[in-house]
Amino acid sequence: MAQKPSIPKGTRDFGSLEMSKRNYIFNTIRGVFELYGFRQIETPAMENLSTLMGKYGEEGDKLLFKILNSGDFLHGMTPDEVASTSTLKLATKFCEKGLRYDLTVPFARYVVQHREELQLPFRRYQIQPVWRADKPQKGRYREFYQCDVDVVGSDSLLNEVDLMQITDTIFSRFGVRVIIKINNRKILTGIAEAIGEADKIIDITVAIDKLDKIGIDAVNEELRNDGISEEAIAKLQPIINLQGTNAQKLDTIAEVLKDSEVGQKGVEELRFILNTCDGILKNELQLDLTLARGLNYYTGAIFEVKAADVQIGSITGGGRYDNLTGIFGLPGLSGVGISFGADRIYDVLNQLDLYPQEAINGTQLLFINFGEKEAAYCLPIAKACREAGIRTEVYADSVKMKKQMSYANALNIPFVALVGENEMAEGKVMLKNMTTGEQKLVTPEELIEWI
Repeated sequence: MAQKPSIPKGTRDFGSLEMSKRNYIFNTIRGVFELYGFRQIETPAMENLSTLMGKYGEEGDKLLFKILNSGDFLHGMTPDEVASTSTLKLATKFCEKGLRYDLTVPFARYVVQHREELQLPFRRYQIQPVWRADKPQKGRYREFYQCDVDVVGSDSLLNEVDLMQITDTIFSRFGVRVIIKINNRKILTGIAEAIGEADKIIDITVAIDKLDKIGIDAVNEELRNDGISEEAIAKLQPIINLQGTNAQKLDTIAEVLKDSEVGQKGVEELRFILNTCDGILKNELQLDLTLARGLNYYTGAIFEVKAADVQIGSITGGGRYDNLTGIFGLPGLSGVGISFGADRIYDVLNQLDLYPQEAINGTQLLFINFGEKEAAYCLPIAKACREAGIRTEVYADSVKMKKQMSYANALNIPFVALVGENEMAEGKVMLKNMTTGEQKLVTPEELIEWI
């Protein structure tokens, strides 16, 4: 007996109901992006590995899906190189391409490659799948969609305010209560300076970014393993545990970082964003000094969004990346963006049962097929229904009525049209409401109006 086929772990099939739900998510997000004046682009699923490597930190490089070169991918390699146990070194030899890890780095590549065609500031959005060679678990997939919105070519913090409003609007439309967490990488740099470990900023941010996942004790142990001194770890604790309102936290951290020029700059930027957003958001905007966003390219404000009523990881995240295009030969072009995790949003909406019925319904009207003459009578009426925007089917096979009605019930089709000799003689249709069981003899025009 042939083995039943399967799909790789961390990937999923989506049936028609799931796709209706996902399209509701994509369409809602797309509508808000366009409401704020952003325009859509797409980039290839695969990028040159040289474009991707080194942009996500050492841990990110390990999670890149690498694609073997076509044909003899070992061509030109020595036996010693083939026998090497360094997988990353080997990958650079026989893998020239990789699946994109996110949409931000490919976007930076796009901006540099198409710079002469772009009007700055360039406001783009992108809705496409990305891939990560991560360990699959609840809410974490190897293939998932990101919905990104970015602005490049502008230093204005009003762009950050726009992103906060976009986030607030999207989740308000979904009916999901969220907490929008915000911090600034300049503040984290200032903290590293204040505790005497300025050269360990990357190790510190990578470690404290895991605080929610592994807890403070494990974070401190990781800091020790990274060579952070006990004195510095002790100085870090009250900062990590800082409580109070956004204003109180800002005032406290401003005092802690009074001798750090970069830290003070981060405080000023956050104060502007928080003050400007005050009173214009429905959801909570919360300053979280433990928020680090482990990706190396962030240089200013950073954001992360958590669902208030569902236990799941971050469902949205992003930040300012002043230097990202510089790695592709175009320095000095500032950017800021935010990414919505469609798959996690899908899981949140499923758990909270927040899909509107009209978004997930398929066919609205099914014509029962009693035979060749009856079907011929129904076809022009079905055409008129479709022209009126009613999603309509004519059952293709003239089988028992019970089977056709079961089909309608299984697909939650709300209306069924029955046409026999009597209905054809009168030029009418018997319309049945499948929810209430009510039946009504109507003209084709009345049928359209009724539905």
